[in-house]
Amino acid sequence: MGGVMTTKLPVQPDILAPVPPCGLSLVFRMALESDPRPALVRLRESFDPAWGIVGLGDPLIKTIGAALPGLRPFPALSGPGCSVPSTQAALWIFLRGEARGEVFDRCESVKALLGDAFVLEEGTDVFVYAGGRDLTGYEDGTENPQDDEAVAAALVASGTGMAGSSYVAVQRWAHDLEHFRAHSPAEQDDIIGRRREDNEEFDEAPESAHVKRAAQESFEPEAFMLRRSMPWAGARERGLVFVAFGADLDRYERVLRRMAGLEDGISDALFTFSRPVSGGYYWCPPLKAGRLDLSACGL
Repeated sequence: MGGVMTTKLPVQPDILAPVPPCGLSLVFRMALESDPRPALVRLRESFDPAWGIVGLGDPLIKTIGAALPGLRPFPALSGPGCSVPSTQAALWIFLRGEARGEVFDRCESVKALLGDAFVLEEGTDVFVYAGGRDLTGYEDGTENPQDDEAVAAALVASGTGMAGSSYVAVQRWAHDLEHFRAHSPAEQDDIIGRRREDNEEFDEAPESAHVKRAAQESFEPEAFMLRRSMPWAGARERGLVFVAFGADLDRYERVLRRMAGLEDGISDALFTFSRPVSGGYYWCPPLKAGRLDLSACGL
């Protein structure tokens, strides 16, 4: 799950922190004919960075008349045997906690700060499974950069009101675990591209294996990101809330396009048992004096 990373950049600390035991991924749209500015000011003044992470989407930035370099809506893509939807929203907030009750209290506080300016579109409870594995049983995030390399991959390094900020891609994937489990262990390893028993990659995996499709060092330029994904599960459905922080969004989009088979016609084998049901891009502002720094947005 990784250790605590440090940097002098004024980053929202949970971006670099290990994933918590449990959390809540919240996606909001703007209420009709509402002015989001007062709610954003309340969020700036009263959101405790120890609660989690705040990310602003392109519709919100445009509504308040601001512009951020590189921020754009999440792309809708389709490829051989797969589709990637865009459900771009205005605001994403991830809340962390050591226990579910703590997350609940923080969610109530956030909703009070937002008032009636935002409407909750999706709330997904997430948790750590089997010490940091996906629900398939495979270790998740094994290619994450470490220490200084992780900071460089995840954070904007300079710029007034921008240094210490990050861009994040957030997708919710729904797994068909029964379909996945119907494969033999060797076939499952071929889908992922790693052996579940020892987490080792193997060269003889097919070109569709997820590890080969998403190998961040295989892109030009390299597409390193800091992933902080966590499983989710309900009574009927389950899957992964995929979260990847980057100094820009281009790196994630290059990986996503290859996964969808738009480079060479080979789609990621993940799509044989899982599908993305939501997707959004957000800008996570830096901090200033322990509060969200929204100066780059004119607030």
